Amino acid sequence: MALEITRALLKDVRNLVQAQNNTQLADFFTDVHHADIAEVLDELSFDEAVYIIRLLDSETTSEVLMDVDDDVREKILEQLTDKEIAEEIEELDTDDAADVIAELPEDRKQEVMQQIEDKEHAKEIVELLRYDENSAGGLMAKEMVKVNENWNVLTCVKEMRVQAEEVTRVHSIYVIDDDGKLKGRLSLKDLLMASTRAKIADVYIPRVDSVNVHDSAEDVANVMRKYDLEAIPVVDELGVLVGRITIDDIVDVIKEEAEKDYQLAAGITQDVDSDDSILDLTKARLPWLFLGLLGGIGAFLIMGKFEHTFEENAVLFFFTPLIAAMAGNVGVQSSAIIVQGLANDDVKGSIKSRLIKEMLLALLNGVVLALFLFVFVFVYEQDLMKALAISVSLVVVIVVAGLIGTFVPLFLDKRGIDPAIATGPFITTSNDIFGILIYFLIAQLILGF
Repeated sequence: MALEITRALLKDVRNLVQAQNNTQLADFFTDVHHADIAEVLDELSFDEAVYIIRLLDSETTSEVLMDVDDDVREKILEQLTDKEIAEEIEELDTDDAADVIAELPEDRKQEVMQQIEDKEHAKEIVELLRYDENSAGGLMAKEMVKVNENWNVLTCVKEMRVQAEEVTRVHSIYVIDDDGKLKGRLSLKDLLMASTRAKIADVYIPRVDSVNVHDSAEDVANVMRKYDLEAIPVVDELGVLVGRITIDDIVDVIKEEAEKDYQLAAGITQDVDSDDSILDLTKARLPWLFLGLLGGIGAFLIMGKFEHTFEENAVLFFFTPLIAAMAGNVGVQSSAIIVQGLANDDVKGSIKSRLIKEMLLALLNGVVLALFLFVFVFVYEQDLMKALAISVSLVVVIVVAGLIGTFVPLFLDKRGIDPAIATGPFITTSNDIFGILIYFLIAQLILGF
């Protein structure tokens, strides 16, 4: 059962910390899940969090450290000694341990690594640190269960028991040859049904989905999502099995990618949190705000060219915000669908076919909305030509905005640029400018001024 984090609970914990009542604190956290403990620590002051961390056993502390906010973990690690950090790392799987080591300052990494008593564990952590954190090698853990194809079932079971002691959860059993190359996977059901003298080579399933150690984290996530995998083996260039990636690590990747895309869509160019400094938040937001300012200046200059139009047809001025808003909204809708499809690898066909489909969709939506607007303007102004000019402009603006919203993310993706940029102020601002320009050009053409 999840622990409900209430003000009363946090007050009780703070009182116990202030009273240094270690016995009651230890009893309180005994049966609490490490994720709930992490949530409690996130709500406490830094000193209170460190006090509780030092009170917990090494196994619980190591799990809690992986669940607290990154900023909180960084501050906690600063207060722990090299020996204390090493003790926590020995309780972690190699992938999580490597993540913790990577967050330490350079001058502390070597000191902490030297304090780790399990030298084989330390060696595997060092190996993982060589890989980019956003690659399969940076995500994988070395702990796994693997068996040789030349073993018989009895030998296989004995070896599996030994290996399983080092694995938190056994998702799959991988089969390798004498050179360590991945051959397939072993079904537990097939293993139980086979004779104890049967060779693993006669029992295992030769087909297994795997990823290369240098594949990007996004590629790994797409493979695991496509095939509904809980874990996936990682091989090197020679096909040698070097590790495995589990679904919990991929969930973190998907979450981080979604947060980054959401910030880009909102016009934030850097990875920031709400509790970052004002200077950091300003640096992240200002570039797109400046783009919006330039877009506003561009719209001002365009409208200035049609100043005489407002004098003769004042009603056009009052519909300018509507045209700009519709252009921005349609552009964002179109780009959001494309970006989502690109993220899920669901975008099929050529750019041309996509543009044609979006043009037809925008045309249909534009005609429906324009008919409603035509009736409204005609009833309000009692002027057929003005109603026609505004409604036709709306159709053209929606079609153009839809095409821009579709083309830009596809173009950026082809150029290796994150297409999520195209769902934010870039699309909104550009469509505002194009929308206003198209609006007045069509109105000028129809009304003849």
